[in-house]
Amino acid sequence: MAPLAQAVTVSLQELKDGTVSLETLAAAFGPDSLGILVVKDVPPEFASLRHHLLSYSSYLGNLPKSELDKLENEKAKYLTGWSLGKETLKNGQVDTLKGSFYANCAFYVDPKLSCAAPTEEFNADNFPEYLSPNIWPGDATLPGFKKTLEDLCRLIIDTAVLVARACDKFAEKEIAGYPQGYLEKVVSTSTTTKARLLHYFPEDPATATPAPTKASDIVNGEGDEDDWCATHLDHGCLTGLTSAMFVDEAKVPVVVPAFEQVDQDLPPALAPLPELETSPDPASGLYIKSRTGQTVQVKIPRDCIAFQTGEALERITGGKFKAVPHFVRGARAALSDGRIARNTLAVFTQPNLGDEVDMEQHITFGEFARGIVAKNTVS
Repeated sequence: MAPLAQAVTVSLQELKDGTVSLETLAAAFGPDSLGILVVKDVPPEFASLRHHLLSYSSYLGNLPKSELDKLENEKAKYLTGWSLGKETLKNGQVDTLKGSFYANCAFYVDPKLSCAAPTEEFNADNFPEYLSPNIWPGDATLPGFKKTLEDLCRLIIDTAVLVARACDKFAEKEIAGYPQGYLEKVVSTSTTTKARLLHYFPEDPATATPAPTKASDIVNGEGDEDDWCATHLDHGCLTGLTSAMFVDEAKVPVVVPAFEQVDQDLPPALAPLPELETSPDPASGLYIKSRTGQTVQVKIPRDCIAFQTGEALERITGGKFKAVPHFVRGARAALSDGRIARNTLAVFTQPNLGDEVDMEQHITFGEFARGIVAKNTVS
């Protein structure tokens, strides 16, 4: 089988106590690392929130097109609301296998905010990607969705703040002039953090291309390794990740039932969907390109939260922490009798738009992010 990398793991209590060693941080995020840290023993409500929100990903992806169209924001380059077929993969191919729903997490700082506040340099006209309000499905369309997403994102960002505190401890020792508590402040006060709920649609067996039957075939070059999500770097600081949820949409009701709203203040939530114990395709999942150039598969336990390093953190730390190149494969139709969807959540913690990510060249995160967005969207 392909190399299955074991990510560095720490407990939430170790992060709270500040007892994660500098050697552990270097092993997780340093130049010779995989750039990923797994946090175990997270709050008990995480498991149910994860299961519930990732179920909403299938409900969302199966809404009528007329409903999904209402959730699109072309002006914001689809970085709020729903999108499908708006990203490019390698060789300029358009990604039609993955739908996503973006939400600004400014609510973490101020529940009244739906996006970052405008600045002198950045406003809704010149940078709508980050300054467009959230677009939510109505309660009658996906009852309970907004609250579930916000609750899970708050928990993940709470954990990211503790990871950032540990990173600061490392950076303050290793980097001359590093501002004390800088990353923790960035993560805890940012109004530009974004969540992305992902729905990898089941492949159509009639049109699916032959796929490698095991993960080792990917590493050995058989098949199109990153045709589901092109190899890329996240451009934020720390990306919080849930494990993926696999759903056989041929066997469960993923169409939202007709719903009459009874209580305007507290609408009921949709029922969580049954989760497959494992993916029927062993080659599906998260892949990281290691510092030595080797491609390895990384599995995130269901009851844990993983954190990957992004480009902004690499710049802020002068390369002491490295961004991790990674890609994702969904479940192949050729290896299953059902219709297997893959659902997951990524929370990108990012600096505020006016914060510098490159102290030497005085590049702000807003300037940096604008270039990344332009490169990744279909023109």
